[in-house]
Amino acid sequence: MSAKRATWNSNRIELMTCCFHAGLSCSQIAGEIGVTRNAVIGKLHRLGLTRPSDITAAQVEQRRAARHARARPQRNWRPKCSRLSMAAQHEMLKAAFPEPQTPAEDIPILNGRGCTLLELGQRQCRWPISSPGATDFCFCGNEPVKGLSYCPGHARIAYRQPGRRRSSVSCKASGLLTTPVDPPPAGT
Repeated sequence: MSAKRATWNSNRIELMTCCFHAGLSCSQIAGEIGVTRNAVIGKLHRLGLTRPSDITAAQVEQRRAARHARARPQRNWRPKCSRLSMAAQHEMLKAAFPEPQTPAEDIPILNGRGCTLLELGQRQCRWPISSPGATDFCFCGNEPVKGLSYCPGHARIAYRQPGRRRSSVSCKASGLLTTPVDPPPAGT
C-alpha cells in the first residue's frame, strides 16, 4: 500500500470543516476528500476542532468516587498445603537428586594426544592445553563424552555442578581455615 501524503490546500480545509460541522464522521470526511482517516483526525486536531463530549467532569468524578468507595473484601490467604520443615525438604531433594555414583574428583584426566587446531577432529576433546599464542599450544584430543565437546576429565572441570559450602573439615584439611589470632592484651 503506497502512502500518499495529504496536501492541505484552502479548498480541502474548507470542505473538511463544512463536513465536520455537518456531523460527518472522520471516515466519511476522508472518503469525501480523498485522504486517510488519520490525516483528517490530525488536521482537525491541529485546527482545534473537536466534538463536544457527552461526559462531563462531574460524571468522571462521580464514577471515580464510586469505584474507590467499593469495599474490597479482605482476603485471608493461606497456602494450600502445609509447609515442610527444612530437614524434610532436604530429604525430599536428596531422594529426587541422588549423589553421583563416581565423585568428580575420581575421574582422571588422561594425557591428551596434543592436536593442533587443524588436526582436531569432530570426535576429539576440544580442551585447550597451555596458553593460546604459545608455541606448544594444542588441544587435548582424547575421546569426548557423547554429546559434549570434552573428554570425561575435562568435562568435569568445564561443567561443574553448583557446589555446596565447604565444610570446616575440608577447609582445615586444605589449609584454608586457620586458627584465629588472639587479640592483644588490654592496656598495651
